[in-house]
Amino acid sequence: MSIDAQTLVQRARDAGVMIATAESCTGGMISAAITDIPGSSRVFDRGFVTYSNGAKQAMLSVQPATLEAHGAVSEAVAAEMAAGALARSDADIAVAVTGIAGPGGSQHKPEGRVCFGLARAGQAVRTETVEFGALGRERVRRATVDHALQLLLSAV
Repeated sequence: MSIDAQTLVQRARDAGVMIATAESCTGGMISAAITDIPGSSRVFDRGFVTYSNGAKQAMLSVQPATLEAHGAVSEAVAAEMAAGALARSDADIAVAVTGIAGPGGSQHKPEGRVCFGLARAGQAVRTETVEFGALGRERVRRATVDHALQLLLSAV
């Protein structure tokens, strides 16, 4: 059980805030971390696991032109994922992640690069990119979950 997730659930409950997630490289791990906490049903609305570009487009309305211009691992796509999750849920806050957990990557988009989007009703979507480095698939994914939970916590 993640302390961050426990704190997030408690603070979201206190604030009356609902949460949604849009996940690519973590494959549902953020949603799982939140829903591992008893009482999370009062603050967690839904999670979208959109691993493929087609799923990003169909479920979150990520634009094909955005994917073509920037690639799936980009702040532009993370922003559209977060906005799409917010629009297609009853949540007040949505976090999105898209990245290269590894193994692999390229010189242009190295292993360990993860782009985050955070959408909150009535506010502009915030994005950021974190370079976790070539830590290995499991550690990059776990670091991504921890960072996403911190982003949500800061937004609550």
